Amino acid sequence: MKPRTPLLALGLAAFIASAWSTTALSRDLTIVNFGGASGEAQQAAFVDPLKQKLGINIINVAYNGEQAKVKAMVETNNVVWDVVEVETADIGRGCDEGLYEKLDWSQLPKAELVDDAYHECGVGTFVWSTVMAYNPKNLPNAPTSWADFWDVEKFPGKRGLRKGARYNVEFALMADGVPPAEVYEVLATPEGVDRAFRKLDELKPHIQWWEAGAQPVQMLAAGDVVMSSAYNGRIAAANREGQDLSIVWNQSIYDLDYWVIPAGSPNRDLAYEFIRFASSPEPQKVFAQHIAYGPINKQAIAELDPALLADRPNAPENIKNALLSGYEFWVDHGEELDQRFSAWSTR
Repeated sequence: MKPRTPLLALGLAAFIASAWSTTALSRDLTIVNFGGASGEAQQAAFVDPLKQKLGINIINVAYNGEQAKVKAMVETNNVVWDVVEVETADIGRGCDEGLYEKLDWSQLPKAELVDDAYHECGVGTFVWSTVMAYNPKNLPNAPTSWADFWDVEKFPGKRGLRKGARYNVEFALMADGVPPAEVYEVLATPEGVDRAFRKLDELKPHIQWWEAGAQPVQMLAAGDVVMSSAYNGRIAAANREGQDLSIVWNQSIYDLDYWVIPAGSPNRDLAYEFIRFASSPEPQKVFAQHIAYGPINKQAIAELDPALLADRPNAPENIKNALLSGYEFWVDHGEELDQRFSAWSTR
C-alpha cells in the first residue's frame, strides 16, 4: 500500500492546483454538493436566486463526498471550496479534525430550523429517509411495519435489503418489537446485537441484497422482490417517471445532509450569506418542490403544499414513528458491526 501514497498526494496536489488556477481568481463563491437531481434542485432553489439577489458569481460543483479533497485544501491552505454539503457520517469526524469551521450560530437562523439541523460545524440542508417500499401490483395487501417485512407467510416472496449492517440491525430490532425510540439503547448492548442478528437469521433465506440506490426500484418494478428497503428520493423519482411504487413511512430511518464551511475559506462571510439564504423559508420550499426531501425550516414545512409535504420524510405523519439515524452510535460501534455482518452474510 505504501507506494500508492506519493501518487495520492500528487493527485490531490494536482487537483488543488487545477481548481485554484481555474476558479480561485475569478469566482465569488463556490458551492459543492452531490450533484444529480439534488444538485439541480439546489441550483434552482439556492444558487440561481442568490446570484440574482446579490449580483455575484456562484459556482455549483458536484463531488462524491471525497473528504480527502477538503483535507488537502485545508492542510495546504488553498481552500477553493467555500460551502460543502456533507453527510452525517463525515461531519463529526471532519469537525473533530479541524477541517470545518466551528460555526457562529449568532449569524444563523437557529430558532427557525428543526432541532436536528443544528451541529457545531454544520447546518442541516434537507431531510432524507430510508423506507420500506413495495409495488402494489405485486403485493396487493399493504405491509405497515418491519414486522410485516419479516412475515414471509403473510407476505410471501423475496425481500430487498442494502448489503451492510447499518439500518438492517435497526430494522431487525423494530421487526422484533423494539420501539424506534429504544433501538440504539438496545443495540448498545451485546444482548441487543445478538437479538438483531437472530432476527436477521430468520429472514436471511428470503433476502436479495442491493448496493446501489437504483437497484431497489429495478427489483420492485421487475417483481424480483415484493418489498425492499429504499431511499425515499429514489422511489419518488421513479414514480415521477411512471412507476407506481408505495412507501411505508412507519419505522423509517431518517437523516440529514449538512452545509459546512471548510476551515480557512477566504469567502467566509459570503458562505454564511449562502447558508442563511438556503435555510430561509422560500428557498426551502422551492427545494422541496423540486425533489422529495424534507425542508429544515419550520415555516417552510408549515407552508408547503400538503400534497407535497405528505411525500416528504419529515411530514408530521411520516416522522412521528421514525428513527433518527444514530451517528454517534455508528461512530462507536460501526466497525465491529460491519465485521460481524460481513462474517454473518457469508455463512
